[in-house]
Amino acid sequence: MRPVDFSPFYRSTVGFDRLFSMLDQLATPEGAQTYPPYNIERTGEDAYRISMAVAGFSDKEISLEAHRNVLTIKGEKNEEENGDSAEFLYRGIASRAFERRFQLADHVEVKGAELKNGLLHIDLKRNIPEELKPRKIAISAAKDKEGKQIEAKAAA
Repeated sequence: MRPVDFSPFYRSTVGFDRLFSMLDQLATPEGAQTYPPYNIERTGEDAYRISMAVAGFSDKEISLEAHRNVLTIKGEKNEEENGDSAEFLYRGIASRAFERRFQLADHVEVKGAELKNGLLHIDLKRNIPEELKPRKIAISAAKDKEGKQIEAKAAA
């Protein structure tokens, strides 16, 4: 299958670059990026948590960046120079670098991150501004007014 080239649309549209980059991402297979594994859970009405398995990484080797509705998590393992020349018979714990991106909805912000027992927990909160929240509008009943008679005389 030949990939679709969206470059002509970039030249003729303004402000739709995010849409075309999302379409580009849809063209790439989802199974291509499987490391590190993660969970997304809802912890409250407007609260979410991303839990990512990052065994073997310290907090100094992981960086988080939130920019324009994209949360980017990068992990880069520092080369250990202990002088130990251990020979691995089997190496099952991955220590390769990774970069994982998450598209965040509007008004979702990162509240904090914690590394505990090999899991990186990232807490997210959706804060909708008051002017964008739905509001209740009271309906008032119409008052009956007696009609005034203009320029008419009562018949005698």
